[in-house]
Amino acid sequence: MKLYSMPSSGNSYKVRLLAALLGLRLDIRDVENGSAELAEARAEGRLPFGKAPVLELDDGTLLPESNAILWFLGEGTRFVPSDAVLRAQMLGWMFWEQYSHEPVIAVRAALRVYPERAAQATPERMADLLDRGHAALDRMEARLAAHDWLVGDGPTLADISLHAYTHTAADRGGFDMARFPGIGRWLERIARLPGYVGLHG
Repeated sequence: MKLYSMPSSGNSYKVRLLAALLGLRLDIRDVENGSAELAEARAEGRLPFGKAPVLELDDGTLLPESNAILWFLGEGTRFVPSDAVLRAQMLGWMFWEQYSHEPVIAVRAALRVYPERAAQATPERMADLLDRGHAALDRMEARLAAHDWLVGDGPTLADISLHAYTHTAADRGGFDMARFPGIGRWLERIARLPGYVGLHG
């Protein structure tokens, strides 16, 4: 299978991380932001929604959206609970990640990291994203202060999904992660999983 992956993107990274944890070999096609490879993949119709990641199956089927790819690769593995309620709770965290977490944590990081977006990083917007990001992290901390994992008694796709942008929230986004010791311990647990790789691993 081919993975069209933006190396600097947490959404692409979460797919690479799951593949590494499962020992899956993927043919990684880097399509970094602003690159000729990204433009070519779009021109060839490899990115149905115009962005990475996209998983191309052996028969040519294209699967866009990071959490949908996680579900496809994770189904039937230890990262998807067998209990229906736990599965629904896992999906709830994954939906929340894309609706309430990624739009603030990842966007603030992008405004700081990508030079072409610097003009959008007004003081007012950055302050708003900081406040909203800390509020999202508070939501995670409320769970992780008393539990090892977001759902159940072991790591699930929810942990992989939310790890992607959370583990770089301090360095890339400028968030005060010292405020969230439960999240810090959770990040350490994920980093100890066999096969783990970081964003640039």
